[in-house]
Amino acid sequence: MSNGLNYGFRRGYLGAVGLVIGLWTVFLVVVVGLGVIIQASPIAFNVLKWAGVAYLFYLGLSQILSKGSPISLREGDKPRIGVMEIIGKGISLNLINPKGYIFMLAVIPQFIVAGHALVPQYFAVALTMAFTDLVVMAGYTGLAARVALKLKTERQASILNKVFGSLFMLAAVVLATFQQTR
Repeated sequence: MSNGLNYGFRRGYLGAVGLVIGLWTVFLVVVVGLGVIIQASPIAFNVLKWAGVAYLFYLGLSQILSKGSPISLREGDKPRIGVMEIIGKGISLNLINPKGYIFMLAVIPQFIVAGHALVPQYFAVALTMAFTDLVVMAGYTGLAARVALKLKTERQASILNKVFGSLFMLAAVVLATFQQTR
């Protein structure tokens, strides 16, 4: 949503591409063995969890403290960020988000049939997740790009920053309550 607000739909949607690349990386890490490590080690689980809590809190605080500036998305405006940086932010967001790992640990086994070839099953799950994310993120990015056109004053942008920042911080608090299941 942030990319859609700041850069419009076309450029902002590149963040979704980064999110999916990050999702596939998380998927691969979980499939290869992080699931075993986290289930065996409460310390590993807690390190991952608290790193995610800290990151979400940092994102929220940064948004709240940032100065609101009206967003102008006129055709021909030069983007303030490079394509690879937008994609990289999406990748890193998913790589350090413990919710993604926890989600994968809980969901992937539900779609795997024991005794059948694993690689085709994993491939199907990864493609399905990527497709779903890309469709949902298209909606978020498009909605955010439309909202950006309504942000005409510094005050409106500042309020929006505070709302999103508060939501990030709320997500951090909720994530902090996650417990490892045995």
